[in-house]
Formats: sequence, structure tokens, C-alpha cells
Amino acid sequence: METKLIDHLFRYHSGKMVSVLTRIFGLSHLEIIEDAIQDTFIKASISWRVKQPDNPEAWLTKAAKNRVIDLFRKLNTEKKQLPSIIHGTHTIALNDLFLDTEIEDSQLRMIFTACHPKLDPKDRISFALKTVSGFSIKEIASALLTKEDSIKKRLTRARKAIQQSQLKFQIPQGESLPLRLESVMEVLYLIFNEGFHSNRKDTLIRKELCGEAMRLCKMLLKNKHTRTPEAYALFALMCFHSARIETKTNADDELLDLKTQDRSLWHSPLIKLGNTMMNKAVDTSIFSCYHYEAAIAAEHLRAPRFEDTNWSKILHWYECLHTIQPMPIHLLTMAVVCLQNKDYETSKKYLDQIKPEDFVQRAYLYHGTLSDFYCAINNPKEAIKHIDYAINMVNNKFEKSYLQKKKSNLLLAENQ
Repeated sequence: METKLIDHLFRYHSGKMVSVLTRIFGLSHLEIIEDAIQDTFIKASISWRVKQPDNPEAWLTKAAKNRVIDLFRKLNTEKKQLPSIIHGTHTIALNDLFLDTEIEDSQLRMIFTACHPKLDPKDRISFALKTVSGFSIKEIASALLTKEDSIKKRLTRARKAIQQSQLKFQIPQGESLPLRLESVMEVLYLIFNEGFHSNRKDTLIRKELCGEAMRLCKMLLKNKHTRTPEAYALFALMCFHSARIETKTNADDELLDLKTQDRSLWHSPLIKLGNTMMNKAVDTSIFSCYHYEAAIAAEHLRAPRFEDTNWSKILHWYECLHTIQPMPIHLLTMAVVCLQNKDYETSKKYLDQIKPEDFVQRAYLYHGTLSDFYCAINNPKEAIKHIDYAINMVNNKFEKSYLQKKKSNLLLAENQ
């Protein structure tokens, strides 16, 4: 129980602590700060075995504050000021930095620092996931569909670039804000996606990551400088997806697709909140990828039954999305939509434009779709061949079970 609680708190609080301590000590001491936070949680994992504190969050906050003093000693800075920091007026300022509003400000500063243009775009995303939301290297590799060694190199490059460029720990203003905000939203989108569709072997959904992404996105909406139509659209998208999280699996922990989900259990308050956010998001003449993805999600939620889905409208939104953001996954999804419309010729045209290597760790999605295509055109032999490829490639046990069930149905249909 203690391990689960500490994991949960680490996910929610490590980013806060790193951000606040970085605001105090500066970006040049980031690695030492991250080590200190890690030490705090290790200490918690040991001491809580004997007795769990009544208020674990307060315990961690106090421990983090104590680490501030430890860091002063470790960094060998401002020695003469140490007594006044502990006992004098500086104590008040130090405590103020741990107030909720100041923590949010520190986290926003950290997000925007991580997405600085002097960092390589790929490095920015990895660095933000590590520092803001406490992702492990393995989790970042999973979220970004790349190798762990590559992530390690990206993090090293990011820290080096921060040191060499002497970046300031602040939210940008003026002309530099929109481009940086775009990078920030991409990071939040990736955090949410890893929660909504986890690449972990034993976990299908990680609600804490979805919640973290939504919390950080709400921070953008609270700040008048970062409250944009794109940010509203991103938050709407998160609301729409979160509305059906509880229906993605059944009581037996089996994966349920859109066709088999109980739509009466979709969470209406989140759908309403998403609609409210979308009304604010469309107050613009230019739509972003988040606008189109939210429109697609809303179209699924609008259909009372799977059979009532307006696939033609969804295909249109995907075409708009692919125009502004060409990606293999969009072509794959358009192929799936065409299958629903029984437009097999167009579906095959989309499939012919992509290959399994385009999807790295999620190559099983490509073969799963090809299996559906061959099943639809009554070629069970090819359908079974590709679903076997998918089963062998998929990492998540819930998705593997889902695909094995589909294979059993294919075999049953072939033998009839």
C-alpha cells in the first residue's frame, strides 16, 4: 500500500518540488535538485513502512523544505545567510514559494523553460516530461515511441543546452510566447496520451497521467497570457476522452472498443465541460490540430449508438487534421474510417501509403488494421496472418488479449 501511495504522490508532487527548488536555486543546479527530490521519496518509502503519516502530502512538502536547507549546505552557497534563512524574514519568503499559487507559477516557468527554442524540439519534450511530471526514462521512451538510450541522450543534451545558454527560469512574453506555447501543449498532449493509451505491459489506462495533463492544461487556462483558443481546444479534447475512460474496460478487465462500450456510462459532466471549452476554442479563424481532434472525439460522443456514428464527418475532420499535421497514424485511422464506410478501395490506398516501421512500438496497430481490412474483403487467411503479427508485437497484455479474442473469432468464421 505504501509503495502505491508513494508512486502516486511522486507522480503528482515531484514536478512541483523540482519546479519550486529550481526557482530558489536556479537551473544550473537542476541535477542536484532532482537527486534531492529522489532522496526525499526514498526516505518516505523507508520511513513509511514503520508508520504512514496522517497527511502524506504535508510530510513531503515539509521534507522538500528541509531539503532546501540541505541543498544550501551541499552547494556551499550563501553560508553566511543560512541562519537568517532558517530563522529570519527569508523563512517567510521560502514558505510563500510553497503556496499553491506560487507552486503553479513555478511549474509554468518550468514548462516554458523546458520548451525553450534553444533546446532541440525532441529534447524539449523529453526534458519537460522528466522535470515537470516526473516521468521515468522508460516512460518517456514509451510515450515518444523511441529507445531509452535516445531519451538519456536527449536529457543530457537538454541540461547541457540550459547550462551553456544560461536560460532564465521564466514565462516568455511578447512574440516569443506563441511558439513556446505550441511546444508546451504538445508535451501536455503526450502526457495525456500515455495515460489514455498506456504502453505499459500490465496497465491499459493510467488515470493519474490523464489527470496530471488536465491539471497542467488548466494552469495554462488560468494564466491570461497562455489562455488561447488552442489551449481551450486541447482541454476540450482531454475532457472528451476522459468522459469514456471508465468504459474502456469491462468488469473482467477486458479491453472494449468504441463499438462495445456502454455509452450510457460515458461521463456527461465531462462531456458538457468539453463542449463549453470547445465553444471558447472556436473563437478563432484558424483551427489547430487540437480543434480537429476534439471535433472527432465529440462526433463519437454525439452518436447514441456505434451504428449512428457519422463516419463521413469524422473522415472530413481527419483529412483536415492530416492537411495541417501529416502523420502516418492519421492515414492509418482514415483507413479504419473508410472500412466503417465500406469504402475498401480508399482504405487500401491509405494503407499503401504507410508501413509498420512508421509506428515503432505501436506497429501492431498497422497489422491489426490490415487484418480488419482483409477480413472486410473476405480474405480470412491474410486477416489471420496479420493479426498474428499484431499479437506478437503488442506489449500491453490487455491489448494482446483483445487481439487474441479477435483471432479466435476469425478462426471460428473461417471454419464455418
